[in-house]
Amino acid sequence: MSGTAIEISEVGPRDGLQSISAIMPTEAKKAWIAAEAAAGVREIEVGSFVPAKILPQLADTAEIVAYARTIPGLTVAVLVPNLKGAQAAVAAGAHKITIPLSVSETHSLRNVRRTHAQMLEETAAIAALIREQPEESRPKLEGGLSTAFGCTLEGIVPEAKVLSLADALMAAGCDEVGLSDTTGYANPAQVRRLIRGVRGVVGDAACTGVHLHNTRGLGLANALAALEEGITTLDSSLGGIGGCPFAPGASGNIVTEDLAFMLAAMGYDTGIDLERLLAVRQVVRAALPDVELYGFTPDAGLPKGYVPGSAYGA
Repeated sequence: MSGTAIEISEVGPRDGLQSISAIMPTEAKKAWIAAEAAAGVREIEVGSFVPAKILPQLADTAEIVAYARTIPGLTVAVLVPNLKGAQAAVAAGAHKITIPLSVSETHSLRNVRRTHAQMLEETAAIAALIREQPEESRPKLEGGLSTAFGCTLEGIVPEAKVLSLADALMAAGCDEVGLSDTTGYANPAQVRRLIRGVRGVVGDAACTGVHLHNTRGLGLANALAALEEGITTLDSSLGGIGGCPFAPGASGNIVTEDLAFMLAAMGYDTGIDLERLLAVRQVVRAALPDVELYGFTPDAGLPKGYVPGSAYGA
């Protein structure tokens, strides 16, 4: 465990901001992204290419991508709902593109207004678009399996359907698939079981990341279960901002600060300077003064005796 590299993928500028009514100024977004990158966060989902009338909070995503690409060593990730969005993402120069495929078809129709078959067609078209790009500038394509652990609209989501759609996404041309607890329904035993099942279908190398919520207080427990199954990328949001505006009750991303502290305390290598990460909250709070920021570590502070870059208590 000690020294094992784990990547925290910050999703606040996309998943966080799309879930609140306030619109963060473009320059504040740039300051947020720059500050997190300076703190050592190596991957940030900076926005989503969706119509501005649907999510005005993310209308400046192309400009944000262009800015984020100037930050050395940062993987610039975006979410797209369809081929048109992917075309914009490719034109902007995103390094990683995620297309969400809701395992719950009811949620898919609510979220992107498409059936499973239609979303798989979009995925294949996006994969073809990426293959047309010069090899050195092709973005990675991730198929994000949303509502993989349960749905506020349908309830229980059959695990066999998750496995089937994971296989279908890879067949459509994805480089990898990610598991998303969009609605905060997951528990550690389920996380372990589903990761094993999906990896049994697509292979370990094609399932390395999970997106978890803390709606019922199980976010970090689920993250630990994922780590113990070999997952190496964990999504989180600074201050726990965000959820899903198209899934009622789906509140609460994992708090980046708490996740980063847990990993550091256990001896994992995230490359993140915790004190600098905690300071990023001031950037976000100044731009969004009416939005509540969550997190136990920011409230309690780092423990006495904590040494940056070491395993506290190891």
